Amino acid sequence: MSARIIDGKAFAEGLRARIAAAVPEFAAAAGRVPGLAVVLVGDDAASQIYVRNKGKQTIEAGMHSVEIRLPANATQAEVEAVVASLNVDPAIDGILVQLPLPKHLNEAPVINAIDPDKDVDGLHPVSAGRLVAGLPGLVPCTPMGCMLLLRDVLGDVGGAEALVIGRSRLVGKPIAALLTNANATVTLAHSRTHELSAHVHRADIVVAAVGVPELVRGAWIKHGATVIDVGMNRIDVGGGKTRLVGDVAFAEAVTIAGAITPVPGGVGPMTIACLLRNTLVAAHARAGLAPPPV
Repeated sequence: MSARIIDGKAFAEGLRARIAAAVPEFAAAAGRVPGLAVVLVGDDAASQIYVRNKGKQTIEAGMHSVEIRLPANATQAEVEAVVASLNVDPAIDGILVQLPLPKHLNEAPVINAIDPDKDVDGLHPVSAGRLVAGLPGLVPCTPMGCMLLLRDVLGDVGGAEALVIGRSRLVGKPIAALLTNANATVTLAHSRTHELSAHVHRADIVVAAVGVPELVRGAWIKHGATVIDVGMNRIDVGGGKTRLVGDVAFAEAVTIAGAITPVPGGVGPMTIACLLRNTLVAAHARAGLAPPPV
């Protein structure tokens, strides 16, 4: 028996297509297209690639894309001033400050300076509070992507035993809240959890987001469970080469799980697609329109 491979790339392509199809309807009602602004400070190579991909996909979806690049020696005040200007820009519905910032900058005040209604990364404390309270708001993109994949595979997750491994504010805590709001019974595990294998073995849903290569072994997994692997870890395979693996030992787990995301090609492609979804949702809310059906 082999698990169903959850094709995040294909799902993300479909989601982006649905978003692009919804943009003209929004433009007809609001008199403009949704706008996303990305702020990049410094010249981190990985961040530059992410920002370039975000801009490309924003434009392909028919949205207004703005990239603001600041030098690596930009001051705290300069970065926060850019955020303040975007908060009041009527053409901008979503603001994303690419992380990590250069080490001399304090991330928290920058994130906190973003208008929560434009916080498409879902990292503002108000966004986090809305999520925990079950109120409408913008949700971090990777957890939202995980939830969309779970709903596609399982439909209703109500009553399911769900285990989230990892308690970061980027993935672990938000996906635990999303699953709780969807009526799953959620356990949040982390580096200090005792007998992790026992927790995994009783879970109908496992979301691994701890950043430890192949931590979750196949033998731990309950037969037929759905496994969402958020990990993106590069391991040395010799000869100066590396391989990308997740937090789950895929070759072992694929023979036991009912459905599983691969790495790469699983959760990763969902992140930018959900960023576009958040931008569209934010645009509708700011224009006083009903949420888009995407």
